[in-house]
Amino acid sequence: MPRRPPRGLPLLSPLLILAVWEGLARARLIDVRFFPAPTAILAAAWGTAQSGELWADLGISLERIGVGFVLGTLPAIVLGVLMGLIPLVRMTCMPVVSAIYPIPKSAILPLIMLIFGIGELAKWVFIAIGVFFPVLINAMVGVLTIDRIYMDVGRNYGARGLNFLLTIALPGALPVIFAGIKLGFGLALILVIIAEIVASRAGLGFLIWNAWQIFDVEKLYSGLIVIGILGYLSSEAIDALERVVVPWRPRA
Repeated sequence: MPRRPPRGLPLLSPLLILAVWEGLARARLIDVRFFPAPTAILAAAWGTAQSGELWADLGISLERIGVGFVLGTLPAIVLGVLMGLIPLVRMTCMPVVSAIYPIPKSAILPLIMLIFGIGELAKWVFIAIGVFFPVLINAMVGVLTIDRIYMDVGRNYGARGLNFLLTIALPGALPVIFAGIKLGFGLALILVIIAEIVASRAGLGFLIWNAWQIFDVEKLYSGLIVIGILGYLSSEAIDALERVVVPWRPRA
C-alpha cells in the first residue's frame, strides 16, 4: 500500500511562490507598484485587521454568502433528486435549466437589482441563483448514476415514496451532491464579490474596489488573499462534513 504524503506537503507550493515573490520584489526585479512584496501585503492586512475594517467586511460578506447559499442549495437538492427519480419532472425542467444555466450570472445582476432593489435581498437572490444550478445538476446526476441494483433491491424490500427517497436515492446521490455543493460555494464566493463591487458600501468586494480606487495596492491584495483563504477553508470544511455524512465513500 503506497504511503500517504505528509500532511504539510500542500503548503510547500504556496510558500515557495511567496518566497520567490518576496525575493523578486526585494531585488526590484518586478514592479512593486503592482506586485508589492508579500511582507508589505501582510503588514497592510494586519493594519486593516487591527482597525476592525477587515473583520467587519468579512462578517458582512460571510452573512451574504451564508443566506444566499442556503436559499440556492436546499431547493436545488430537492428538485435535482426529483429530476433524477422522475423522468417527467426531468423532461419538463431540463430545457429551462439548459437555457438559463449558461447565462453569465453577472449579466442578470441588473435585472435582479431592478426587481429587488440594491439591498440585501438582491444580493441573496443573486448568490442563490448562481449556487442553484451546479447543485441541481449534480443532485440529478447523482441519482441517475446510482447503480440500478440498489434501486431494485430497495423496491423489492418495500421501499416506496419518502422512504425510498431517504434510504436509497438521497444516500446514493450524496457523494455527487457534495461535489455540487463545493462548486456552488465557490461560485457564491465569486458572486458575492461581484455584487459588492457593483452595489454595496461594505464587504470584501467593496474593500477591494475601494482599495483600487485609491490605489492602495497592498490593501487590494490583502482582500484577494482573504478570499483565497476563505475558499480553501470552506473547501476543507465541506470535505470534513462529507466524511461525516458520507462515511461509506472510499477515500484516496
